[in-house]
Amino acid sequence: MTALKLQNIRKAYGSIEVLHGIDLDVEPGEFVVLVGPSGCGKSTLLRMIAGLENISDGDLWIGGQLVNTLPAQKRNISMVFQSYALFPHMTVRGNIEFGPRIRREPGAQIEKRLMDAVTALNLGDYLDRYPRQLSGGQRQRVAMGRTIVRDSSLFLFDEPLSNLDAKLRVQMRAEIKALHQSLRSTIIYVTHDQVEAMTMADRIVVMNSGRIEQSGAPLELYDHPANRFVAGFLGSPAMSMLPASIYQENDKCWAQVSSGEKIALSGVCAEQGRKVDIGIRPEQFTIAQGEAGLPFIVGVVEPTGAETHLVGTIAQSKVHCVFRERVQAMPGSTIRLNVDPQHVHVFDTETGHRIRLRQATEVA
Repeated sequence: MTALKLQNIRKAYGSIEVLHGIDLDVEPGEFVVLVGPSGCGKSTLLRMIAGLENISDGDLWIGGQLVNTLPAQKRNISMVFQSYALFPHMTVRGNIEFGPRIRREPGAQIEKRLMDAVTALNLGDYLDRYPRQLSGGQRQRVAMGRTIVRDSSLFLFDEPLSNLDAKLRVQMRAEIKALHQSLRSTIIYVTHDQVEAMTMADRIVVMNSGRIEQSGAPLELYDHPANRFVAGFLGSPAMSMLPASIYQENDKCWAQVSSGEKIALSGVCAEQGRKVDIGIRPEQFTIAQGEAGLPFIVGVVEPTGAETHLVGTIAQSKVHCVFRERVQAMPGSTIRLNVDPQHVHVFDTETGHRIRLRQATEVA
């Protein structure tokens, strides 16, 4: 297991800077997922760690060694690419053994590592098949097998599941996570799929426009996003946002939306009339009784069996709700919704930063 340290890493192509001072420490054995929208710089950062891209500025340390100018082949890193990059003329055995044979490792050692990888990835029945005879998931497992037969300091994954269908993605997520638990290796995994990030990572690093927006455990980022971008990016369906202004009334803090309805907040308002965005996760809405709650105009009803998804509007803002029960609602109808003040997120309208409302005990 190997630690990784990035200090003020920058990348520029001519006058265009695409990474703006990345600082990141990865502990030995940690599974870190870099997540963000396309073009945020996550794959570029991964390629710089691998030595496939030059570092414009900053320092990169692997296992305590400065590797800024160290060639890729000397960094003892294994990488799984988005494309499987298998040799079509070689069998599964030939593809997995290729690296160790090129490095002229002893035959007995190659065979042991081959069988360990095949056992871990359930490829025992496919050793004599060619890539064209395999499914997408099987090809991806071969690519992973070719990676883990090397005794690497660091494993890098660049969106390895993006070419798979939905069912295979779920299966491969579980297999990669199980592989990490058995190997306890240090893994840096890049994806734009926040569900992959939430389900697989020990720690998520959310990137946007070449910068790190927030880093932390999956549930920490989900429950306490640092800003509006992180709040909206993590979670499926995404968090709903309602423009509002906050004010204090009868020792309680409220957010008032444009239609005049009020949402109770947990805390004490520091500024009266401050413009904010109120964030609410889809699963935090509950159906209110009588005339209480927020009026929600139903636009689309999506029954999934286990859940019912409703898409509609509150105060002319798009809102997505998820209910575990089977809600009987018709498009165009109005239902009223409640939300627990403890689950309401408040963000500054101008900066997008999370606003932490003071609690009454703190004020006292």
